[in-house]
Amino acid sequence: MAPHNANRGILVIEAPWELDEGDSNRSSVVPFIEGIAKFVGDTEVYYANFYDKKSFNYALDCLCKRPFKDTLVYIAAHGNRKKINNVDMQEVLRAIGNKSKKYNITGVILGSCYVGKNTDLIEAMTTGNNLRWCSGYSSSAEWLPATMVDCAIISQILQLDDPDYKDRDEMIRTFADAIAPFNVDYVIGEDNKGRAVVLKDSLQFIVQPGGQGYKPKTVSGDVFSLAGPADDEDTADQ
Repeated sequence: MAPHNANRGILVIEAPWELDEGDSNRSSVVPFIEGIAKFVGDTEVYYANFYDKKSFNYALDCLCKRPFKDTLVYIAAHGNRKKINNVDMQEVLRAIGNKSKKYNITGVILGSCYVGKNTDLIEAMTTGNNLRWCSGYSSSAEWLPATMVDCAIISQILQLDDPDYKDRDEMIRTFADAIAPFNVDYVIGEDNKGRAVVLKDSLQFIVQPGGQGYKPKTVSGDVFSLAGPADDEDTADQ
């Protein structure tokens, strides 16, 4: 069989969602991601399921077979505090980070509730490897709206070239462009006390440009300040 020749890869590692009693593995982000890959072009999508730490590591090993010029990993699973489908997020990020250089993995989307709150941990786990960015939700997140946001992020970030990953401002602008079509004040979910949380307060972005002297930094505020609606004065002048 001839090898695939795409330059970019999306590795989807997903756990069963069971969004309702009849959801017998019906719900999946994969069709959405495959659509984005076709839209962007020159992109392959590979996916596997996981159920625990052992199966996560096996899934990651199965998907990391060839290096693309640019690869991102999309973890799609329920989350709670520092757990992703009952797997420590530290172990998840460490496993990806360990493979990031060999397989040119530049970014990770944590499509899981609450884990984006742990920005200090994410910054620590994106230090000393090839990971250049990570996104995640600090609150719960409605499944379909969050999936749409994640798709927009993927669509924009796949348009970057290697030099762009050395420019923090360019990466921030790219994330802002992804978020701009959405209402940043939309209630995407709740915090752990049941209080409503809007998109701009939930979605977190951590960026670590390539090159010496750069450290991982949470840039969510910068992203949303660029992505937010124009103020009243600017709107009136248009």
